[in-house]
Amino acid sequence: MAHEELPPLNITPGAIRFNTDSMKLEYFRIGMEGGSTSSYAGIGTLAAGEWVQLTTDSPDIQTGGARGLFSNGWTGSSRVDTIDYITISSTGNAIDFGNSTVTANARGGGTSSRTRACFHGGFTPYTDVIDFVTISSTGNASDFGNCLSTVIYQAGVSNSTRGIICGGYAPASPTIVNTMQYITIAQTGNAIDFGDLYTAIASSPGECASSTRGIIAGGWNGSDRLNNIQFITISTLGNAGDFGDLTTTRAGMSGCSNAIRGVFSAGEVAPNVNTMDYITIATLGNAIDFGDAQRNGQYYGACASSTRGCYSMVEASSPVGIVSDIDYIQFASIGDAIDFGDLSQARTAGGAGSNGHGGLG
Repeated sequence: MAHEELPPLNITPGAIRFNTDSMKLEYFRIGMEGGSTSSYAGIGTLAAGEWVQLTTDSPDIQTGGARGLFSNGWTGSSRVDTIDYITISSTGNAIDFGNSTVTANARGGGTSSRTRACFHGGFTPYTDVIDFVTISSTGNASDFGNCLSTVIYQAGVSNSTRGIICGGYAPASPTIVNTMQYITIAQTGNAIDFGDLYTAIASSPGECASSTRGIIAGGWNGSDRLNNIQFITISTLGNAGDFGDLTTTRAGMSGCSNAIRGVFSAGEVAPNVNTMDYITIATLGNAIDFGDAQRNGQYYGACASSTRGCYSMVEASSPVGIVSDIDYIQFASIGDAIDFGDLSQARTAGGAGSNGHGGLG
């Protein structure tokens, strides 16, 4: 025999074997592929399950390290379709990845899995288009589908399965919205209603995620800047709940995380600030001071690996204007941001994503 089969009634779900035919490790899972999962191994007369090959996937296998993408933006005189990428574990300037399907776009958002980054909404003039790229490659974006409605300055949170587009400014109304919509990142198609934020927000709130929770912090409700932090459970549908408060009321910021800690960078309080806050995603409570960003400014794009967060697309107060800076922090420590490098062109108000952020576990 190539390998010894256990009697069906004795197979425990999660059991592991080495298949000497395929020379691969396999595990036993409940439920045949495409079949019923209502019966369990060891119950009844048959083991309702199958042996499945163990596979591994990580940003290091895909790209040699977690890769961060920055898409589109506003240069101060024009909107652009540029997509840049960085290797988050290193430092240095961003490299050209390709171009979006929308020829010139700004004020959109981003979500991502280990394989795909999706960029949604924006001002071209206004659009509801969702683009996607395969993170491990380089090249131009492809059409994914459309948002439920056209929104700009929204938050985007994601895990390995779903991307959630939260709030934003709807120019058709015009109004600040509390709606959330979701996409299944591995598929293509239009967004679907998820639920409602408890406070309508726009003006680029900060965002981050673990594999189970999405966090949306600060923003603008149409009349006031906010300090509230909201959370959702990504795998369900429903409305957001209250998490706590930021250390300062602000909008125009960005956020990213590993699976444990989320960090929100800088923002606009009239004038701009360089404050960075952090939270522990699995808990509830108020944010704590993390350190300072390199500049007082509005940071509109962030991406992350399991150890680092990178922030860019900055509209700064000193010097006044749009800069090409990329900052980075180490999640495990507390302290000021450090220079990483520069984007291929100075711009602000774009989307960002990575294949190593906290929502991916």
